[in-house]
Formats: sequence, C-alpha cells, structure tokens
Amino acid sequence: MSKKTLYDTNPPKEKAILVGLEIEENQSLLSMESSLEELYLLAETAGVEVVGELSQKLDKPNPSTFIGSGKVTELKELVSAMKADLVIFDDELNPRNFRELEEQLPEGTKVLDRTGLILDIFAQHANTSEGKLQVQLAQNEYLYPRLTRAWTHLVRQAGGGGGRAGSVGGVGLRGPGETQLEDDRRKIRTHISLLKDELAKVQSHRQQTRLKRKKSNIPLVALVGYTNAGKSTLLNRLTKADAYVANKLFATLDPTTRKLWLAEGKEVLLTDTVGFIQKLPHQLVAAFRATLEDIVEADLLLHVVDISNQDAAAQWQAVVQTLVEIQADDIPMLTVLNKVDQGIDESEINRNFPQFQDAVRVSAKTGQGMDELLVRLNEFLYTTMVEISVKIPYQQMNLVNLFHQNGVVLKATHEVDHTLIEGKIPTRLYKLFAPYKYE
Repeated sequence: MSKKTLYDTNPPKEKAILVGLEIEENQSLLSMESSLEELYLLAETAGVEVVGELSQKLDKPNPSTFIGSGKVTELKELVSAMKADLVIFDDELNPRNFRELEEQLPEGTKVLDRTGLILDIFAQHANTSEGKLQVQLAQNEYLYPRLTRAWTHLVRQAGGGGGRAGSVGGVGLRGPGETQLEDDRRKIRTHISLLKDELAKVQSHRQQTRLKRKKSNIPLVALVGYTNAGKSTLLNRLTKADAYVANKLFATLDPTTRKLWLAEGKEVLLTDTVGFIQKLPHQLVAAFRATLEDIVEADLLLHVVDISNQDAAAQWQAVVQTLVEIQADDIPMLTVLNKVDQGIDESEINRNFPQFQDAVRVSAKTGQGMDELLVRLNEFLYTTMVEISVKIPYQQMNLVNLFHQNGVVLKATHEVDHTLIEGKIPTRLYKLFAPYKYE
C-alpha cells in the first residue's frame, strides 16, 4: 500500500448514476424531474459525485429489477461508460430488486435506494448520542428484511452506526451460507432491542424535561418545514442563536431550543427540529419519534415554507402529510413564507397559493417581516382568547390556577368535588382544558 493511500484524508468521491421511475398508478407530490433534482442534492450532501441520470415511465414497477429489462441494459452500459461505483434509485427497493440488479450490473457496482441514501446522510450528520442511536435503529430496521446471503457484511456497517445501510454490493465478504445469515439476523434483532432500550431511557429523560416546561407555563413553538426551507436561519434571526446553517439538505438533525422574548417581557421557547422531505423513510419517522414529540407537545407550529422554490406547494403538502403521520396535525399552525427577498411577486403568491393567504411573509436572511411575525406570535400565544366552560376536579387545582393566571374568569362555582369555570383562555391553552369541557 502506498504512502498516499495510507495518509490521504480526502479519498476520491464515489461516482453515481441516478435512476428515476414515474409510475402511472402513483401520484407523487413532486414531478419525476423535481424528485430527481432533489435526489441529486441528497447525493451531493452524502458526498457522492453524480455522473449520470436515467429515467423511465411505467404503469407499475418491474417486480424483479424495478425498471424494465431494456432500461437495465441501458443502465449497465451507462455504468460502464461513466465508470460509476454506485447506482441510486429514487424510490425504495425491495430485497429482490437489489439482488436482481446487482447480478445484472457490472461486478462491484453498489445499488442504493432513496431510503438508504437518506439514512446514510443522517448517519453522517448525527452529532448527539441520541441522534446516533436513532440513526442506528433506523439503519438496522431498514437492513433486517433486506438481509440475504449476498450481503450479510452490512451487519458490520449498520452495527457501527456508520456506513451505507442501503448499499448492497460494496466492499465486504459474501456470507458463507444460511448459518451465517441466520447468525447475522440474530445479531441485528439483538442490536435493535438494545437500541430501543437505550432510546426508551432518552425518551423518559425528555418526558421529565417536558413536564418541567409545562409547570413553568412557558409556551413552546416548534419550527417545522421541508428540509432546507430556512428553519435554522429563522431560529438564529429571532433568538440570536448559533444553530448550524448550511445550504444543503438535512444540515440539522438534533433539536435546538432557544428562548424568545415577545412584547411586555413574555417568554416563548422556540425549538428547531429535523426537516421533512417527500418519501421520508418510515424507519426514520419511527426512530426519531422521541425527538419529534417536541412537535407533538408544541402549543403552536411555525411551518416555514421556501416560497422561492418552484415546488413550494408540494413541499408544504409533504410536511402536512408527515404531521398527520406523527399525529401533530391538530396543533394550531402559522405558515411562514420564507425567502421573499428572492424577488417573489405578491400577486403571484395570491394567485397560485390560496392556502398561503394568511401566511406571514419573511426573509430570515435579511430580517424582513420579523416584526410582523413577532406580533402574530404574541397574538396567538397571549392575546387571542377562546370561550370555554370547564368542570375541573379538585385533583387538578393546578389547572384552576392556570385559568386564573392566564385567562379571564367570568364565573366560578365550587362544587363538592370539582370547580366549574366559565370564561376565556388563550388559544394555546385550549387543548389543556378541552378534556374538562362541559356545555
């Protein structure tokens, strides 16, 4: 081995071919062209050099190779011509797809799908111990059903929390047989169980933190949005924080929470969470559920939309769908249209995006619209009131005190085992009192 190989800290990038399939029976939020552009950015983020692209339209995927046999031949020729190491599919492949493709492509060509690529990016960007645990869990759960004799070496990759969890070729010894395969499956099952136990401890600690926050009665506002919409930049602008910002997908994984001061010294906790994306792997949603509970527990969601992006409406819809998946769709939401400094025409917004009529227009980069955003936050969290009548048992006297401190009590009656209150409360507190409503 040469000295250069031993000490070279910048090895050459893997060269990849991107493959997209437009399926007639599937109505994707993004067009195939836009989705492939996004896949290109994901590949760049993962440190891969894209050297070619291939696409096809079919009624449904080929059950063996996902794309048609003619396209496989074309792909094989393109891989050879471009000397590519890697083929990345824009959709999730099943174990048979991986096996058939690797058999037909030039020897040594690795096959990866969108899910595996996103998992790889998360593995690179997870900084906290919790984030690393979550990524390892997602990698192992993704790998387990795809494990075959041809690629049992991936157990070592996913087990270490790094490596490309979805690549099914690559460097590594092929499994010697069914005994080795079952042994590797057992190792993955054991590792998944251990990771879940560790994450349960983290979740318990997070729950204690949330209980302390609730007792402090400081409202929590969660920033949500498509990846690279500008959430971290907005957090930094509003709170003078120093959250990491980069013009790439999934630059921020670990949640960042900062205090924000509104009018008259009123406090708000503002938390930035992982960005969403179309076709977000279910394994990631499940693994990051503890982190995403910051969203579920929020009093208000600030949905940040990159209005300069041609797919802004589709990205908005992808985020809404993910909020439904994590059961956060019932939380009040204020839409924030970011990057209006990019020459966005107001009449165009009104004409093409009717769902954004009530949104706040801002530029997190320049500070445009921040005053209006702060006013809207103050209105929702502290000023806007809703009428409610509640029957609160004496065991929940903390709620009675909360009503008096933050609401307007029009009538209060103390019964044998409960207190009846009629009055108004801030919108953000409504879900706390909703279980005790009476007509």
